[in-house]
Amino acid sequence: MSDAQPEPPRRVRVTGPDRAAHPSPRSRTGDIDDETPLGDLYLGSLLREQLLLAARVLGLLALTVGTLPLLFFVAPGLDDVRLLGLPMVWLVLGVLVYPWLVLLGWSYVRRAERNERDFAELLGEVDR
Repeated sequence: MSDAQPEPPRRVRVTGPDRAAHPSPRSRTGDIDDETPLGDLYLGSLLREQLLLAARVLGLLALTVGTLPLLFFVAPGLDDVRLLGLPMVWLVLGVLVYPWLVLLGWSYVRRAERNERDFAELLGEVDR
């Protein structure tokens, strides 16, 4: 009989891939972080697009909801129209406006996120 005990398994340190052997392509976020003219151009492009989107949504809101009081002032006969026993003015301003606001807000957020996603793809941060 042998009294020799088996050796314990040897410990191995597990690390990530060797980044020096396979450097990742430099993303353009360095241009933004370093505040280079190219980074300023990229960031200005995103900010300009987001501002234009906000202006379009705000303009649409002003044309639709903002002109309702003017419409009710110009056409005073609308005060007499009743739907479901309530004046139409109350239904439009108190009920129908809110789904419109939710729809505008939802579309704004969706488009703003798409702009940011396109910007990230432009900078090479997101794999396709």
